Order: sequence, then C-alpha cells, then structure tokens
Amino acid sequence: MVKSYNFETLYKICFYNFCLDVKNLLEKIAVKDYPVGMGGCRNNNHGYDCCEYDITVFDGKKQKESILEYDGIFYQIYHGSLTETSPDILLQYHNMTILYDEQWELRILLAKIKEKKEQIFNSYVKNCLIEAGICITKAKNKLGTDTYTSSWLKSGAYFIADAISVINFQRPSPTHMLKFLREFDKSKINEFILVVTESIGIERATPSLLSRMSTSTMGFSDMIEENLHSKIIGQKSHYLKNHSLLSDCYFYLGYVTRNNFIKIQNLHRKPELIHILKTAFDLESDSAKIESQADKLQQATNSLLSLLHK
Repeated sequence: MVKSYNFETLYKICFYNFCLDVKNLLEKIAVKDYPVGMGGCRNNNHGYDCCEYDITVFDGKKQKESILEYDGIFYQIYHGSLTETSPDILLQYHNMTILYDEQWELRILLAKIKEKKEQIFNSYVKNCLIEAGICITKAKNKLGTDTYTSSWLKSGAYFIADAISVINFQRPSPTHMLKFLREFDKSKINEFILVVTESIGIERATPSLLSRMSTSTMGFSDMIEENLHSKIIGQKSHYLKNHSLLSDCYFYLGYVTRNNFIKIQNLHRKPELIHILKTAFDLESDSAKIESQADKLQQATNSLLSLLHK
C-alpha cells in the first residue's frame, strides 16, 4: 500500500485484488481539502469485478449520493459529516480506508467509531428490527385492502436480514449478503435466516425472471433516485447471472428495490407504482401465503429482539 496524507504525493492504494488511483480520483471529483474515505465491499476485499467504489467526501453537505463513471468503472459518491451521530450511517464508515485526510479529522472519527463499535452495531440492529416490525405490521393490518401489502412484507424480510448480518458483525452489502448469510455459523439467531430467505423468495430465481426483475429494478431506480445507479444495477445483475449466482442476483435486486420503496413519500397517492413493483419485487399475490409469511416474520422479529436483550 502506497499512500501519504499530502495530496501531491498520494498516488495509489493497493488492495487484495485491485489498485485505486487515488490522486486521479480526487482530481476527478474535485474534493478540494475535505477528508475522503472509501467503504463498501471493495474496501473489505470481497468485491466482484462488477462492484462500484463507494467513496465518501466529508464536506458536510446534505445532498443525495451521485454516480460517476470513468473508463467503465463506477464510483458512488456520498457526502458525509465528521460530526455524524446516526448509527445507520456510522456503521457504513466502520473500517473505512482513508484516501485523503490532511488534518487527521477523518482518522479521529474512525477511531471513535472503532471505540464505540459494539454500541453502534447494537443500535443499528435495533433500528432494523423496529423497521421490520413496522413493515410487517403494515402488511398484516392491510392484508386484502392495500396493493402494497406484499411490498411491505418483503421490505420487512430485508430489514431482518440486515439485522442478522450486523449481529454477525458483517456490514450489510446487498451484492454479497446472501453469500454471507449462508456462511454464518449455526446459532439461535441465525436459524431465522431460512425464514427470511423463504419470505424473500430466492428459490424462485430463474434467468428469465431475473431479466424482467432487473429491467424493472433499473426503471424503478431511475424513477426514485434519478442518477446513474440503474447502470450499476444492470452491470451487477448481468455479472451475477453470468456467474450462475441466480439466488444472489434475486436477493440483490429485491434489496435495491426495498431501499427505493421505503424512500417514497405519500405512497397511498401513488397506486400506479404497484405495476413496476410487481416485477421488481417479484410480488406474491396469494393472500393466505402472505399472511403465513407475515406471521413467521413477526415471530422472527420478536424472537430476535428477545434474544438481544438476554
């Protein structure tokens, strides 16, 4: 690894299977003197060739992430704050690699995150289980009356998956998450992984279904995010399908759709979105099956909350 915290001499950071031209990247995103760090799967050395680089510029700006593409490589640019307190965000900064930090401000933040790792992880897990409970309750209460019932159910399942992943000290990473869930050691908590994957429906994955899901997920991303994320989605789904990772692709596409679904304000005023969600989420229409899955997920959520308090 070759690096320095002086911009003029910061050239490359080499990881297990790739090198990042840091100086060139910082020039392209015009970060000026703000600290910059890299997180995500590339930082943790388990990225695929299709994976983007997750870059956070600590400029304190309140704006959505953007997507940049250079020479066929995608960079997802986030804006962070050095005074961040949300565990959901701090979790993403854990073990981040510093790309530029002339005043050592980012180094200080990362040291604080490392010191409070357990507290941050526990808070994140609790938040995920609370969100799961809300989604599942909406699904149960609106069964038969709300077109988005099945969407709420799948969202709840993904929140439980997030919680289980972090309980096992694995940061949620949608492209790789199903692989990690399969590899976790057996435990009372990890027994609920089967309930989650059954509710998500990964066994339904086929090449033709994934092609339809990918198209709808990309379209839904364009509607909600309004950036180039759909290009990353297309690249990843193509890679996963071509490498026979069909269930992983199904899980990934649903995860991305969940992230965009929960961003929608005044959902009840937008019934037309169900048409694209039916395919993007591969929604279940059998009311009896939805109710059964909701009961199982609710029991899983309550059991996980109880186990965490022991």
